[in-house]
Amino acid sequence: MSITSIARRHFVSGMALGAAAASLIPRTGLAQRVTVAPPSTITTPPRDFGPNGAPTTYFTDPDVISVDPLFDQYAQPNSAITRLWTGALWAEGPAWNAEGRYLVWSDIPNNRQLRWLEDNGRVSAFRMPSNNSNGNTFDFQGRQISCEHLTRRVVRYELNGSITVIADSFNGKRLNSPNDAVPHPDGSIWFTDPPYGGQLYEGAPDAAGGASNAAGRLNPRLGQAAGIGIGDGKRELPTNVYRADPSGRIDVVVTEDQVPDPNGLAFSPDYKKLYVISTGKGPGDTGAGGKNDVHVFDVGSDNRLSNQKLFTDCMVDGVKCGPDGARCDVDGNVWISSNAGRNVGYNGVTVWTPDGRLIGRIRLPEVCANVCFGGPKRNRLFMAGSQSLYAVFVNTQGAAPG
Repeated sequence: MSITSIARRHFVSGMALGAAAASLIPRTGLAQRVTVAPPSTITTPPRDFGPNGAPTTYFTDPDVISVDPLFDQYAQPNSAITRLWTGALWAEGPAWNAEGRYLVWSDIPNNRQLRWLEDNGRVSAFRMPSNNSNGNTFDFQGRQISCEHLTRRVVRYELNGSITVIADSFNGKRLNSPNDAVPHPDGSIWFTDPPYGGQLYEGAPDAAGGASNAAGRLNPRLGQAAGIGIGDGKRELPTNVYRADPSGRIDVVVTEDQVPDPNGLAFSPDYKKLYVISTGKGPGDTGAGGKNDVHVFDVGSDNRLSNQKLFTDCMVDGVKCGPDGARCDVDGNVWISSNAGRNVGYNGVTVWTPDGRLIGRIRLPEVCANVCFGGPKRNRLFMAGSQSLYAVFVNTQGAAPG
């Protein structure tokens, strides 16, 4: 059979299917144009989240949803969700610099940090290469803290431009791939250490025989600069949460047995509770891995954690809204990014009271990896989608710097 015959058959079949579909359309809609577009959060009509899109907000944004009336006080009327920028491969780790009035975030696979300027909305490369940085934050002195997948370390960018390594090992063993970090008023930095940087896309796999390169077929040195030790190490540690003391001491505060594959972190406004997000199974995991849920601990005066509880399983309407990053507002509500995959309408942000009750949702047209509060009044929620940066004003303030 010729290619022409095959093409003609497909064309005729397509006309038949189109006619069948048209017969299902109400007669009143036959004269309307049928728009074919990718699934959108608002499907009737399809919504343009970009800065030049048609207005969608007549009082409150239709994608800022009050699940509970309590959320009404946090939704800012006349504030629309806006896509500020797009073009990343995987956006992560948004953090607000209050003094410079800019947002910095990571584009992990592109090995760069990006910066959005509030005064004119300009986006530019901030650090490139960034050692495949993931989570970012600012401490109480305004210094940037970054978690680097490639070099398996947590660093601080000093105000004079130098770099201080906060942590790169524990008990003589290299860290896996630090993911997220939060500052404490006592000067310590708490951070998670899952294995997600042990993959080609977001860092570098282990040396041959390591957990993320067991067969040894991957060459972790490809694309890396010579002499920096990339590709020499193998996974040595479980996926823990650590506290780095200003003195240089590093302690395990949450073990893998308590919260496997820990990812996002957030302190409550009074620093008496720590929220730890457990995400899915990572490269080289031999156990079951995380369950995409959120745990909460009491923080004692001695920085020891106790009274672990499941804060939320992140199930909404029967859909798993996979958590990744989180921030608390001044009332103690927890704003958590949501990765619901192909469940259109459930990606974005979920908002929970301190007792774990869902009160609100923010819907985005792509998955959301992490969030932070920023702006001069710290009342703007920035959301790192998979490829884009979004923002919406809210009627509350973030509780922590960065």
